[in-house]
Amino acid sequence: MLSERSAPFVEEPDAWSSALAARRARGELLIDLTLEHPARAPSLPDDDDAIRAAFAAARPPHAPAPRGALAAREALVARGFARHPDRVLIGPTPSASFAHLFSVLADPGDELLVPAPLRGALAHAAHLAGVALVPYAVRYDDERWTFDAAELFEAISSRTRALVAASPGVPAGSHLDADALDALASFELPLIVDERLFDCSIAPAHDRAGAREDGPLVVSLGDASAHLAIDGLALGWLTLGGDARAGEQLAARLEHVLVDHPSPSITQDALPALLALDARRRAVGERLAENHARVRETLGALAARAEGGVFATVRLDPDRSAEALARSLLEAGLAVPPCSRWELAEGEPWLALSLLAAPADVTRAAAAIAERSTTTPPPTQTSSSSGAGGGRIAA
Repeated sequence: MLSERSAPFVEEPDAWSSALAARRARGELLIDLTLEHPARAPSLPDDDDAIRAAFAAARPPHAPAPRGALAAREALVARGFARHPDRVLIGPTPSASFAHLFSVLADPGDELLVPAPLRGALAHAAHLAGVALVPYAVRYDDERWTFDAAELFEAISSRTRALVAASPGVPAGSHLDADALDALASFELPLIVDERLFDCSIAPAHDRAGAREDGPLVVSLGDASAHLAIDGLALGWLTLGGDARAGEQLAARLEHVLVDHPSPSITQDALPALLALDARRRAVGERLAENHARVRETLGALAARAEGGVFATVRLDPDRSAEALARSLLEAGLAVPPCSRWELAEGEPWLALSLLAAPADVTRAAAAIAERSTTTPPPTQTSSSSGAGGGRIAA
């Protein structure tokens, strides 16, 4: 009686995640290096009074605007998320926005190309929309996480309706740069960019994808909770770049969806005041930079260079097992996941440790990895250039 695609989509957890869940269920004390959401970082500044004041002063309109409250969209433009309020749509959480986008851009049975590490996070939205996710590999070239444009070209089929990217990725920490955008634009397909963690920058970030003015349609997704490091806001936004006509057509379709699935109007009205609060966001940025420096100091070239994101990735010797080392760390009370948890660098031994954790915990985890591994620094290589040989994209 019920559709198959509406059934809860549950993937079997990997062995390490199952072991972690079992230890948590037993109430074992663990140092958590799996934190992914900025709002979950420990010891952030207390902005509760200012947050409450922003909501207390909110006066939501009686009739919600299909694209979201104009004041909220203007506030996002003022902070560089887009070039014009008409190129912004306020919606629910990014997860729901992905499902809406998939439904508008693709029909059941169509395909979307996604970075392999992002596939798991988007699987439920794709399942609900009835579309297939075709993963493409992301690899580290000793400078940043990249994709190979030739491989991506081979993966495109007659059913491909859009490309998906992340800037920066999880757990990879490379931003989407101009070369990568140009390489992706060359395929002349709509581009969806997950920018939820864009402001979690360690190095100066590149321009936001949604601010791009030329090329095919670009849709970037942002998240109020991640940007502000405030949990539970249930508000996201989509900014439209590239082809203006295609963007207007997409916005018109999305209006019909978002008017029935809006984000809370009181949160939209409070957003301008919330965006002015930067203590928690600054604290997250400082935490990420400090912890990244600690990891690099302890592990040297074994720790991949990160431009942003919330993880440090660590490459082990080829003959080592990341899963075995992660289990060893877990037995010692350190929850440090293998990158295979995200399908990153399949076949290569990589670990990831959250840079959102307390600095002392990050230092302890990095030291434990150094003690348990017999890694040697990988040889220096020249990064691949963009274009047909391999554009660059965050994972």
